[in-house]
Amino acid sequence: MTREAVIVAALRTPVGKRNGALADVHPGDLSAHVLNELVARTGIDPADVEDVVWGCVSQIGDQSGNIGRYALLAAGWPQTVPATTVNRACGSSQQALDFAAQAVLSGQYDMVVAGGVEVMSRVPLGAARTGGAPWSPSVLERYDNFSFNQGISAEKIARKWGFSRLQLDEFASLSHELAAAAQDAGAFDAQLAPLPGHPPRADEGVRRGTTPEKLAGLKPSFEEDGVIHAGNASQISDGAAALLVTTRTKARALGLPPLARYRAGAVTGADPVLMLTGPIPATEQVLRKAGLALDDIGVYEVNEAFASIPLAWLAETGADPARLNPLGGAIALGHPLGASGAVLMTRLIHHMRDHGIRYGLQTMCEGGGTANATVVELID
Repeated sequence: MTREAVIVAALRTPVGKRNGALADVHPGDLSAHVLNELVARTGIDPADVEDVVWGCVSQIGDQSGNIGRYALLAAGWPQTVPATTVNRACGSSQQALDFAAQAVLSGQYDMVVAGGVEVMSRVPLGAARTGGAPWSPSVLERYDNFSFNQGISAEKIARKWGFSRLQLDEFASLSHELAAAAQDAGAFDAQLAPLPGHPPRADEGVRRGTTPEKLAGLKPSFEEDGVIHAGNASQISDGAAALLVTTRTKARALGLPPLARYRAGAVTGADPVLMLTGPIPATEQVLRKAGLALDDIGVYEVNEAFASIPLAWLAETGADPARLNPLGGAIALGHPLGASGAVLMTRLIHHMRDHGIRYGLQTMCEGGGTANATVVELID
């Protein structure tokens, strides 16, 4: 029998805004909370978990020293359970899921936890570069001394595809509108694992009543005459998420109905100056691996690092805009870097379950010009 990797549980904390309700929670403790909630909801014995693969971007300070390992120790799990921490920039926990699924498919493991954390209130964006830079003189020479600033890249993408500030602000406003509607409808309730004594019980970043007219008053963040600003970019956030990956046989033995099957994963590189266009070729690649056409996919989660990214993806793929980020995205719901891949996958799977959508696709742009794409399939 061909081995399958299935996801039997997917949950996340509410995403806190910068200096919000989760700012005083250590990343290890925030991670421990979702790990233990995973155990509580599935009834598994943590000792049976063969590895924990944890995404985290700013691996410094409170998030240094293999935070995945310290997270499971903070959770009180047996010290015999190993863990590793991976960094593929914003796609770190999506890569964690890919690694977990690959290990299960290969027969190396039967049960793995994938997920990630980022508490950006405690470990600010760029903190890991203090005193240095990851790009050497050779890289700077190769790319004409480009600053490798994602905001500048987002501006370049907006210019290349001809997006106006109004178009970007309309997309950003829609993100908030959809996220607010999803909250009101209870679309996130089953996936959320709030921390006792630490509200929020809902994602904090949603700004109800956001309109292009209101966003028009914000100053550009990266270029004096630019179109990218705080209102049409992802929010600085805190959060954690976890998924349990196993085989169909193991899930049956444990009495755990699978939520979704891991159908295919892909990762690709792209121009590191434009930097954030990787989801376009990654989508093509993962669909080819899955043996599917874009029209087969019922819902797309394309991370809203900046509004120009999903808009460029739509323009190039010809995808149905109605299937894109139907619950809002990172502009409204936040972007806790190392957790975002697992957060998006959690949202995606639960949305598929709620609406009987067979195939879902998730893709994430990443610093340095890489991108992950993953296709999952609903299991009845």
